[in-house]
Amino acid sequence: MQTETLLADRYRIGPLVGRGGMADVHRATDVVLEREVAVKLLRRGEAGRADRARFAREARAIARLDHPGIVKLLDVGLDDEQPFLVMELVEGRTLADRLGEGPMPAEEVRRLATQIAAALAHAHSHGVVHRDVKPGNVLLGADGRVRLADFGIARLTDVTNHDTTVDGQVIGSPAYIAPEQVAAEKVGPEADVYSLGLMLLEALTGRRAFEGTGVEVAYARIHSAPDLPVSLGPMWVGALASMTARRPADRPPADRIGELLTSPPAYEPEATEAITVLPPSRRRLQVRIGWIVAAAAAVALLGLMLVGPSIADHADGTAAPPAPTPAATVRHPKPTAVPVRQVHHVVAVHRHRRRHAHHARHSAPRRHPHPHPHPHPHPHPPGPAHHGGPGHSKGHHGKGRGRR
Repeated sequence: MQTETLLADRYRIGPLVGRGGMADVHRATDVVLEREVAVKLLRRGEAGRADRARFAREARAIARLDHPGIVKLLDVGLDDEQPFLVMELVEGRTLADRLGEGPMPAEEVRRLATQIAAALAHAHSHGVVHRDVKPGNVLLGADGRVRLADFGIARLTDVTNHDTTVDGQVIGSPAYIAPEQVAAEKVGPEADVYSLGLMLLEALTGRRAFEGTGVEVAYARIHSAPDLPVSLGPMWVGALASMTARRPADRPPADRIGELLTSPPAYEPEATEAITVLPPSRRRLQVRIGWIVAAAAAVALLGLMLVGPSIADHADGTAAPPAPTPAATVRHPKPTAVPVRQVHHVVAVHRHRRRHAHHARHSAPRRHPHPHPHPHPHPHPPGPAHHGGPGHSKGHHGKGRGRR
């Protein structure tokens, strides 16, 4: 698009400042009011009927909201050949840009969390669920204000359509969506709280709670809880554990998050190293994993006893230096939707392999009868046991304990 294009005889389109899955965001000038704005344009030739419907839903969602922590909608054009939204221009950068520099101070994260939670509470009270809370949709204004943007996949709770997938793909960014979004269950305000919890944990530690491909992180979301280092302090551990609870009903509403981040929890962790805090619904899984880890540790210990001194030690008896710790730099690749079929396929393959292994362990091999009196040659090289030696009493067809 030309940089001097005048949209709707009013907006002079400027440079590109952002790009989403179906639309581009440009800096623009409102020639009527002589002010700088942000214009979100649905891309030509790529948008179908579903994209236009989502674009219109975003406009209706933002139009319901009036909060200093949410980007304001100034104008809209939905009937044009190229639909557009005009919003306030926020000078600054995204939280994703900031996290690329490493972890943030705890007090700064607390102020960030309080502002985002207040914006979400306002949206939830007006029947809007964001469904895509992530660092790329949080704008850090040069004026110090934090704003929540991009309501492109928001859901209106008073609308009967509870879609959780689009064209067979899970709605949301894989690294931050809630377990119920992965499972294609009904999504409510609790999903935004879960996503906010993961985002705050990343801001504090400098790393994402779940890493890998889209299918891998989606599968892990259902079967594991994020690691919450005790070094964060009891307030953060307690707040993040409740925000990222597996069951939506166990998570606090957005309007209580500020309270959780200003008061100590009801318990004090006793451990002095990083632990994984799991909600009650995951305790049985934790016990099973504990037995597996204990068995693996016993095998490893037995191997060390048989082999001798650790190969990690130097010849002079001094311990080898520890491996260098990687820099706390987080990359933020463009998020991709998670195909529901792939997630279900991973689960199905996992279950099939477990059943096959169980059957192989408990099923004895069958021996087919020979069609003639002489047996077929044995597939293994002949040995003493096949020629009347030890282990082959009374011949192959006798009643003794011959090799089978």
